[in-house]
Amino acid sequence: MGLLNKLGIAIGTHTPRENRNSSLPEARNGNHRHNGSPATGAHREPAMQETTRVSNGLKDFLWNLDGLGHGTLLDLGPAWQTTLSFFIERGFRVTSDDLLHSWGNFLSEQETLLKAQPLVAEDYAARTPEALAKKFLSENMEYPVNTFDALLLWDVLDYLEPALAKQAVATLTEMLRPGGVVFAMFHSKKPDVFHRYRVMDTTTLQVLGSKPIVPAQKVYQNREIQEMFGRYRTMKSYVGRDQLRESLFIK
Repeated sequence: MGLLNKLGIAIGTHTPRENRNSSLPEARNGNHRHNGSPATGAHREPAMQETTRVSNGLKDFLWNLDGLGHGTLLDLGPAWQTTLSFFIERGFRVTSDDLLHSWGNFLSEQETLLKAQPLVAEDYAARTPEALAKKFLSENMEYPVNTFDALLLWDVLDYLEPALAKQAVATLTEMLRPGGVVFAMFHSKKPDVFHRYRVMDTTTLQVLGSKPIVPAQKVYQNREIQEMFGRYRTMKSYVGRDQLRESLFIK
């Protein structure tokens, strides 16, 4: 049973962002509600268990961005200084938007609302997982279409409700320019440890164990991933020995 259903939502059953010295893509409206860290601010890095992994997906991601020049990149993880510096030094304008942090806050808000005022029959249509997913994205993904050239999605989709994951991919696709590139990860089974990721160099990711924000929701099969990213003209996968599959999508 999903998190939204546990909150009694289904029937019957961020962050100010900045980059170098140039302006960032503007939000769709002025009602910004993100609670993450600014992109160029030093993210306070708590003590975490750290490992590294060779990333063929990252290598191919960078190869597809080579020669782009002053492109725009959206990182949907924390604003790690190492990752920011890596792309800024290569001429990118970076926007950092910790989507899982925003999702965790959103779920807490919904739980608080339900405790304060239980649902009545008239509320159900606006409180289904699909309706709440749309509400969450409208409040937390407020970028115009064709804003970004590249997207670091990490393993975010594994932790979102399936209804939200599907809508999130559709929304992010609209924000990506034609020819834009997405780097994503998928677990082959529900992970026992929650991880965050930092870019160390052109072929290496640092993997950091962290306190979970929300539990993992779904393990996606290849067919399901292909359906979610059906609007992309190119898809590649790189299977690792650590039960983590890297995927590259080109719009």
